[in-house]
Amino acid sequence: MVSPDIASLAGKRVFLTGDTGFKGAWMAHWLVHLGAEVYGYARPERTPDDLFAALDLRSRISHVDGELTDATALLKAMRAAEPEVVIHMAAQALVRDSYVDPVETYQTNVMGSVHLLEALRQCSDSVRALVYVTSDKCYENREWIYGYRENDRLGGKDPYSASKAAAELVFSSYQQSFLNDIPHLGTATVRAGNVIGGGDWAKDRIVVDAVRALHGNEPIRLRNPGSTRPWQHVIEPVGGYLHLAARLLEDPLKYRGAWNFGPYNSSNKTVSQLADAIVETWGAGEVVAAPETGSPAEAGLLLLNCDKSNLHLNWRPKWTFGDTVHHTVNWYKRMWNGESPMAITSEQIEAYEGAEPCNP
Repeated sequence: MVSPDIASLAGKRVFLTGDTGFKGAWMAHWLVHLGAEVYGYARPERTPDDLFAALDLRSRISHVDGELTDATALLKAMRAAEPEVVIHMAAQALVRDSYVDPVETYQTNVMGSVHLLEALRQCSDSVRALVYVTSDKCYENREWIYGYRENDRLGGKDPYSASKAAAELVFSSYQQSFLNDIPHLGTATVRAGNVIGGGDWAKDRIVVDAVRALHGNEPIRLRNPGSTRPWQHVIEPVGGYLHLAARLLEDPLKYRGAWNFGPYNSSNKTVSQLADAIVETWGAGEVVAAPETGSPAEAGLLLLNCDKSNLHLNWRPKWTFGDTVHHTVNWYKRMWNGESPMAITSEQIEAYEGAEPCNP
């Protein structure tokens, strides 16, 4: 049931940064599932609970422990891989951490991206497609009630958002100055909404905090219950990135540029609505508002317009908001009941591959 587009990635040499992260581990596992030859580059996993470790990816792909800020090591790893596809997912990905250490956030997300693009330039003989992941938070957020398009203004009030806007500017400069002159190379930047799914253990994430609370028979405490986000399962944008990578291999000039990957408007829910849905799926629990005094500012409303991906890539979400919550909560419940994270993750990927696009 694998789509013909992403099936074409079978046997391709893929260089993936950030494979030890939550989204990166899902991407690495799916690429292995497709039959791609995966070469990872990222910081080592932090704990045995991290999804990268739980999926035993270190023994299933060729992985190098390294920092984006180490330009020499990054270039060495990419040269050794001789990839046809590069997927850049490594980042400092937490808004609240960016307030704690803005310098590290900028070093990783901006200069790390410069190092990635420089390595790509020096390996351009083999590379035919680049999918460069930033964030929906790269847009200058005016708390609009409609979604941001790919050509809307970039910006960011907090260090994380600003670093992602800057990474987009770095990409645009490299594409226009250097990469457009390589006719066999398709380069694209991708921006996704808030992702949830099994295997995420990062701190200060609503789903992680919620399922841990429920597992411990404690109430779910919400810092910002009224904040609205375009919630989507991690499998949705990761599938979109794979779809785009395949299209870039097929026609590098046609699919260059920026692409949004987000859910339909029906999945734009408040944090409170998400927590209530998690409790309903879990089967028990309590949700309480627990605002923190002195907490760093976070966006209240942020939506994406994905018409470009819908119309020109023929990419559409497959899972509704209810599906997303169901698969996410059940991943954790099954894992805590002793099932293999690898088996659960593979089963969910196969279920997604076999699903039809959902209704808006």
